[in-house]
Parts: sequence; structure tokens; C-alpha cells
Amino acid sequence: MSICVPKGFLMAGVHCRIKRSPRCEDLSLVMSETPAVAAGVYTQNVVRAAPVALDRSRTPSDRIRAVAICSGVANACTGERGMRDAEEMASLAAAVCGAEPDQALVLSTGVIGVHLPMEKIMQGISAAAVKLGRSETSLIAAARGMLTTDTVHKLAGRTVTIVDREIQITGMAKGAAMMGPNMATMLGLIMTDAALTPETARNALVAATEESFNCMSVDGHVSTNDTVLLLANGTAGGKPLKYDDLATFQSALNEVCVELAKAIAGDGEGATHLITIQIRGCSDRSSALLIAKTVANSPLVKTALHGADPNWGRIVSAAGYAGVPFDPGGISLRVNGFPLYEKGSPVEFDGAAVSASIRDNRDTSIELDFSEGTAGCRFWTADLTAEYVRLNADYHT
Repeated sequence: MSICVPKGFLMAGVHCRIKRSPRCEDLSLVMSETPAVAAGVYTQNVVRAAPVALDRSRTPSDRIRAVAICSGVANACTGERGMRDAEEMASLAAAVCGAEPDQALVLSTGVIGVHLPMEKIMQGISAAAVKLGRSETSLIAAARGMLTTDTVHKLAGRTVTIVDREIQITGMAKGAAMMGPNMATMLGLIMTDAALTPETARNALVAATEESFNCMSVDGHVSTNDTVLLLANGTAGGKPLKYDDLATFQSALNEVCVELAKAIAGDGEGATHLITIQIRGCSDRSSALLIAKTVANSPLVKTALHGADPNWGRIVSAAGYAGVPFDPGGISLRVNGFPLYEKGSPVEFDGAAVSASIRDNRDTSIELDFSEGTAGCRFWTADLTAEYVRLNADYHT
């Protein structure tokens, strides 16, 4: 099994007819056999879906037993009924796991402004409860149950040894469009059998998010439902992690979240390239992030890379309108390792070779160096294609 399920967790994914295709799971249930510490990081959009409101009110916590996830209907912009439906969905999940109603969290994704089909949700949760397991098949089915326009399920995991205890961290995520950093940028559920306190879980998740999901964008659109949850049930044993042990855990958690963030960017709707933007030499990290985000969300940059066009002017000019002051004479640019622009001046390069390096590889790198300081960041995005336009033009109709 390539990615293990952390000890004490069970999961399932089923089709309950929210989506039209019977081959698509559309409801997932994750259960912790013992009460788990739970922390969440949520969308910064002021228009927040009912499941976001519910989960925000219940985290951080040290007593969560279940998470129910449905895809196809977002339960966003649905008023008081939407909140009642989210609460009922949580209660149904808690009940089949033998927990109290407030010991469950919910995630929803899909079309905005549509009420949850609660009869189907109820049937789906009951069906998932029967299938709960810890096999690779159960894990993949649960990961598939949270997908919408994603082309692949997204899983990542790390196993670390801390004080002679083997600790597993496993994450699942969904996202292909309506992606813009400023947490959260998608739906994600990270599970671990490590022992954490609610405070350390929250801090660890925020730190991991800053290095991963907040450094990723597909189209810059911040969703109403974006949520990442971290559940830690402590079944690996021992006291809550701290000091060097917590730092080891944090490093592994960061790796899991970065892997998931890259998977989301690489699976951007219609994408043919995963683009990694490396920024160096800024006065502070926030400036580096703003430049990276501006370049990542530029339609002209994204379409140029889709066409394998080393049009460096689009990249440099996007950095220039990011709202970050810098010396134009100190900027340098490399694409796939090829120098295109050096200290404010163009350099000669083999355009055909650079174009081929973009066209023939799914991974594309943009490196921008400035002369303002020592801060930087890494950021991921996707190219912009005609297929993206088609998918989003047709999504609701």
C-alpha cells in the first residue's frame, strides 16, 4: 500500500445520486475510532458556505469523531435552510459513528445556490457507514467522493518515527478550479495518529498552509467553501508532541500539504502544465508572495506558457504591476533554467530551445530574482487553456 491510513481511522466513499454518473462517488465518510483533536483553516471570502460556518464554530476541538463530505452541491448561499442542512448532515454522520451530534464536521463542494438533497445525503451516509474500512480501496474511494471537475483523486502521505513511535500523516484533497490563495484554496482533510493539542494542531495547520495551499492558484478565484481540516487522534501513543518532536511532525505535515497543493495546481481544469514560480531577493515574504500571485494569475502569462511561447515580457511586466516597489534594473528571469532577462536587460537566447523545453514537459519553472533583500517564496499554478474556458462555460448549464 503506497499511502497508509493512520491508526484509528476508518473511511468510505459511495455514490448516492448527487452526481449524475453512477461511476462517481459523491459522498465520503471519515471516522476516528476515538475522539480526535481537530483544527481547521477556512476561506477568506466573506460569502461563506454553511459547512464553513459550522466547522468554524466547532474547531479547534479535542472531541471530533466524524467528517462527512459531499460533492456536487456546495450548500453555499443557501440561507437558514443551508445551515440547518449542514447541521443535519453532521448529526447523521455522528449518529452512524456512535457520536454526539456536535462531534462531526462537514465539507461540501459543487454548484452554489442549490440546497442539499438531504434524503440522498442520509442514504449515502448510511451506505458509507456499512463500508467503513482502512484499506487502500477505502482510502481512494473516500478521496474520490470529494471530487468535482478533478480528473484524478489527490492523496499524499508521510510516515515518521518520533520517540520510537511510528506516526502516519495522510491527506486527501480536491480542487481543479475556483482556486485562489488566501486560505483556504480547496477542500482538504489531513489525518494523523499523532498526539496533538488543539492549539498545536491549529498552529501546525496554519504553518503548513502558508507554505502550500496559500502558495497555489489556478485562476485566483477564492471559493465560498474552501476548508482544510486536520484531525489528530493520538492512537500512535505518547503525550502530545512538542519541541523537536513537534518540529519533526511539522516538517512531514508541510511535505504532505505541499504535495497536495502541487497536485491541485497540476490538475487545474484543462491544464497542460504545472508551473512553479520561484521568487528570490525580495524585501519580505509578503512582497514575494504578491509578485508570485500576480504572475501566476496573469492570463497573458498563462496562455503564453500554454502555447510554449517564451514571452518574457509578459512575466516581467506582471511582476511590475503587482504593487510591490522594486528596482527594475535589478530583476532577472529564467524559464526552465534558460536566462531570458538579466539585471533589467534582455539577453540572447535560443527561442526554439526554450519553447521546446516548455512544450515537451508538463513541469515549467519560472525563476524571478530581485535585488531588494533575501526573502522569497515558491508558488504553483497552471496554464490557461481553451478547455478551461469550455469547462467553466458549461459547468452549470
